[in-house]
This record gives sequence, C-alpha cells and structure tokens, in this order.
Amino acid sequence: MRRLWAPWRMEYISSGERGGCVLCEAARDPVEERLVLHRGERAFIIMNKFPYNNGHLMVAPVRHVRLPGELSDEEALEIHRLISASMEALRRAMNPDGFNIGVNVGRHAGAGMDHLHYHVVPRWAGDTNFMPVLADVKVIPQHLRTTYEQLRPLIQEALRGSTSRGPA
Repeated sequence: MRRLWAPWRMEYISSGERGGCVLCEAARDPVEERLVLHRGERAFIIMNKFPYNNGHLMVAPVRHVRLPGELSDEEALEIHRLISASMEALRRAMNPDGFNIGVNVGRHAGAGMDHLHYHVVPRWAGDTNFMPVLADVKVIPQHLRTTYEQLRPLIQEALRGSTSRGPA
C-alpha cells in the first residue's frame, strides 16, 4: 500500500542495504532518534517508522530471537506487560475503538526482519476510509515525532500503574 505522506521513508529508501539488525541497534542504544518509547530489562517498545496507522507501535525482546518459542518465560511475560502498557497509553492518547495485535513470523508471512516483534496497531471505527479503496493509499494524520512526544510519558505512566481495561 502506498502512503500519501511519509517523509521519514526517504531515509530508509536511500540508506540501501543495512548492516545488522535495526531492532538490536535500538535495544543497544535506545535513543529518541530511534523512536524507542521504553526499554525494559528484556523487552522494549518502539514506534514503527512505517506505520499501518497513526500510533502503530512494536514490542520486541532485547535479545535477538526469530520465533516466539525461543523466548524465555521472563521475556514473554515482559513483552505481554509492554503490550498492555502500549494499549493503555494509546487509549489515553488517541482513544481508539480497538486494536490489532499480532506478529508476522517469516518473510512469506510479512515479516520485514527476522528479529521477533509484536505489532500494536490502534484502530478506529471507519479508519478504512475511501483512500485505500480508491487509490491504494493510507493517510497517516500525525507526524511520528508528535506521536512519540505524546506517547512516551503515557507509556511510563502505564507501566507504573499496569492497569488493563479490555479491548479498547
């Protein structure tokens, strides 16, 4: 699907082949420029630079693993906790009507990298407007930096409170 506006994509396109794993780099050096919202002991939350929807987050283990079955119990628990915190922060910041949470394992399943990561995608009633149908275009209404600044304190707050309120 093409995007109507995605200025951050040019950096990715023009960078050519990348050496190393983008998620491993983000886990090692979780600076704001990498859009890391939170780094825990075993997992972290990062914004997707090429989002499906506004607020699209990814939760990944710090350790490079390819399959969910390779996670330790501690890693799996922390990932689950960070997914819940992501949903809580997105609820407070963007008031979505629901979420898609999922993982693509393997290139043919849609995984763009072999470092396991879970997608947390907020959804709204009617968010599949006419643009994808008519022009195969997805409109992302907010700049990534603005979304980052909005979500970062809410992620930290959600992790301190660790409350879960259902689907949306």
